[in-house]
Amino acid sequence: PIEVTLRVHVLDDTLVLSKKPPLQRRVICMTYNIYAWCQMIVLCSFIGYIVENVWLLFTKNYIDNRNMNLPFLLGYGLAILGVDLVLGTPEPSLNGILLYFIELVVAVSIGEILLGTAVEKLCGFIYWDYSRLPLHLTRYTSLFTSMGFALIIEIFMSNFFASAMDLINRLMSPGIEIVSVILAVILTFDFADSFIHMYKRRRQYKKWMLTIKDHRVELRIIDR
Repeated sequence: PIEVTLRVHVLDDTLVLSKKPPLQRRVICMTYNIYAWCQMIVLCSFIGYIVENVWLLFTKNYIDNRNMNLPFLLGYGLAILGVDLVLGTPEPSLNGILLYFIELVVAVSIGEILLGTAVEKLCGFIYWDYSRLPLHLTRYTSLFTSMGFALIIEIFMSNFFASAMDLINRLMSPGIEIVSVILAVILTFDFADSFIHMYKRRRQYKKWMLTIKDHRVELRIIDR
């Protein structure tokens, strides 16, 4: 025989029978096609480029090309792809949100260490340096920077990711599919080209820098 667990609630002297609600589980999205993912990768790559330059503008009074030819940082798009495939979206509970945040902090820290160390070994220079920050682990990651990135990712995955992917799917058409693949391929070649420049020249690929300070704007062309 099949057993069904029932819970009895008494509301205003009315007997209500209901099935025991299932446990909430983390949602790992595996339903989006390659065209939707190409668009999301392009979108997040552009957002990452904007976020880094906004941070530079407020902390160092300049923006630059972020070692790329195009205004996209492919690593951010690939990071969101990896987060969704491995962690999914967080459970809508306090424990789920906290656990997801801790997992993201660990993932961001490992990713920064791997990328920074790989560039240092292959290209012969220090990509970035968090040594001056408190609670840093190696020069390539620190607790506070990892927590900051983890917070941004969790907000995005909790509040915007599913809606953005659903909108992308609704607007999908054969023409958009072709454009999305072309853009993803262009970003991949741009990513490879920038790292080839850094590998050959043994330094960062700085093409331009726009300084905004004391009501003055100065554009410098650095690397042709």
